[in-house]
Amino acid sequence: MISIKNVTFGYAPSARVLEDFSLQFQDGGVYGLLGKNGTGKSTLLYLITGLLRAQGGTVEVDGVDASSRKADTLADMFIVPEEYDLPAISLKNYVKALKPFYPRFSEDLLERCMREFEMPADVNLGALSMGQKKKVYICIALAANTKYLLLDEPTNGLDILSKSLFRKVVVAGMSEDKTIIISTHQVHDVEHLLDHVVIVDRNRVLLDQKLEESDEAPIDIEKLFIETLTKN
Repeated sequence: MISIKNVTFGYAPSARVLEDFSLQFQDGGVYGLLGKNGTGKSTLLYLITGLLRAQGGTVEVDGVDASSRKADTLADMFIVPEEYDLPAISLKNYVKALKPFYPRFSEDLLERCMREFEMPADVNLGALSMGQKKKVYICIALAANTKYLLLDEPTNGLDILSKSLFRKVVVAGMSEDKTIIISTHQVHDVEHLLDHVVIVDRNRVLLDQKLEESDEAPIDIEKLFIETLTKN
């Protein structure tokens, strides 16, 4: 479980992104983390991974302080940020360097995800377009086989077909013991993947709702998002 309690954080003393903010992510399933620009969604992901440290309150992953960045905790967590770069080496060599940090890394799952994305089994990472890099890095993230996978705007830079393939790839890499948190503005790209929706705004959790299976029409997440913000 990921537990965020009374957290305060700001990139400058006079500009706090989060103040006395609390939220929990239970184990298992796919969470959609939604909110307007500047509400701290990316900041939350960086706090969870210990890349940022809370200036007040606590962030714990399975009872361990996230800011301590202990090896065992990091080995069970992978983040795909919105923007990143990859070295100009082959995928094979990149995976060789990465695998020691992720004991459950699955090359079989990597190959399967690459096939789903219609990408060659081995590529030169430096020669890829932005969209291709995103596909490969998402495959690597899923293949790391961590308990927690954090995705920040994962469909940005993907074309329409690739967005459809993205959903297939995530489903292929999902298991009961895995928790995926997707921070996004592209609600329609991910809404059919979500088991749970969290909507945040101005240091508040406006909605924290599990999506129940139903024979009726699925919930329109974009409509739910707009209605929630309007009410609050």
